[in-house]
Amino acid sequence: MPLAKRLEGKNIAILVEDMYEDLELWYPLLRMREAGAKVTVVGPQAGQTYTSKHGYPVQAETSVHKVQARQFDAVIIPGGYAPDRMRRHPDMVALVREAARQNKVVAAICHAGWMLASAEVLRGKKVTGFFAIKDDLIHAGADYQDAEVVVDGNLITSRQPEDLPAFCQAIIAALAGEVRCPACQMPLYSGQPWD
Repeated sequence: MPLAKRLEGKNIAILVEDMYEDLELWYPLLRMREAGAKVTVVGPQAGQTYTSKHGYPVQAETSVHKVQARQFDAVIIPGGYAPDRMRRHPDMVALVREAARQNKVVAAICHAGWMLASAEVLRGKKVTGFFAIKDDLIHAGADYQDAEVVVDGNLITSRQPEDLPAFCQAIIAALAGEVRCPACQMPLYSGQPWD
C-alpha cells in the first residue's frame, strides 16, 4: 500500500510542552501526516506557541482540556525536557492514562517515559527510553530493554532521536494493523482488547 494511504482515516495526538526535543516532535508529526493520518498538536493551551530545546516553535492546535482519548487512534509523546513539564498538567497525564486503558497506541520516545510513569501504565510492560531515566522506568514497574524500539501491547517506546526511523515504522505498522497478536493473530492495535 502506498505510504500516503497507510494511515488514512487515523487520528493521532502529539503532545507538546516547552523544551521538547526538536526531532522527536517534528519527525513523527510529518511522518504520520505523510502516511495519511490527521495529526493534532495538543498542548496545555490552544494557540500557544511552545519552543523546543533549540528554540524551534510549534503551535498547539488544541488544548488538552478540549480532547478525550476516544477521539484518537494514537498518542505520541516526544522527549526532551517537555515530558517533565507535561506531567505537571493532570489533564495531559489523564489523556495518556486513558489512551492506554482504551488500548490506543501510546508511543513515547527518550524522556517521554516520564509521562508513562506518571500515568501509571508501565507495570509489567517491556519498554525502553533514554538511559538516564532507566531507573525511573524500572521503579514504575517496567522491564527496561536497551533497544531502538520496544513494542509491548499498545505501548511503543524508543530511546533517542537516532531511533526515530524504527519508532515511526513501528507506529505506522501498529496503526495500519500490520502487527498481530502471536497467540490469536488479531491486529494488535485494533483499539479493542485482545487478551
